[in-house]
Amino acid sequence: MKVASLYSGGKDSTYALWWALHQGWEVKYLVNVISKNKESYMFHIPNVELTDLISESVGIPLVRVYTKGEKEKEVLDLKKALEKLDIDGIVCGALASEYQKTRIDHICEEIGIKSFAPLWHKDQELILRDVAKFFDVRIVGVSAYGLGKEWLGKRITEENIDKLLKICERYQINKAFEGGEAETFVFDAPFFKKKIEVVDYEIIWDGVSGVYIVKDAKLVDK
Repeated sequence: MKVASLYSGGKDSTYALWWALHQGWEVKYLVNVISKNKESYMFHIPNVELTDLISESVGIPLVRVYTKGEKEKEVLDLKKALEKLDIDGIVCGALASEYQKTRIDHICEEIGIKSFAPLWHKDQELILRDVAKFFDVRIVGVSAYGLGKEWLGKRITEENIDKLLKICERYQINKAFEGGEAETFVFDAPFFKKKIEVVDYEIIWDGVSGVYIVKDAKLVDK
């Protein structure tokens, strides 16, 4: 099976990529969509530029798709890119978003490839605990009451995940951040040959929401 992985660098797309590799499939491409619209309906925004380092680390070519991020049109931009690839299917990290999954399923059907969403409707707390256990996953964006500036750039670990889950429960935040309450980025995973080391960063906080922006980073040995 030759597949592409729809990849943002976030926890869910990294988990889905890990799953695909465990299937023994040939992951030919990481497909990364860069949207000019920070409020994109479909695609992860903070630090997506770092996916080139992950591509280098895992040894899988990166295909970048640029879009203005206009609703529905951004899906067509992805479709045009996928049509050019020699693949049997695409893997995505969709967990619960019907909007995201139905659109990916639809474009796959149109171009005659299979759509795989290994995390679809899986236990969200279990997935979060798994990524905390196996990945160096950090929160790079917050936009929900209850998640403050102190979480920006913080790694989600087995030590602090219970605190995070209590915050999610108290403030009715989706445990997988499916509503955009937070964004994540993975700096290391078991299948990375090298990990990402942050050299310089900036935290932008407006009093309600914020982002952790990596200004400079490099790959280093584990």
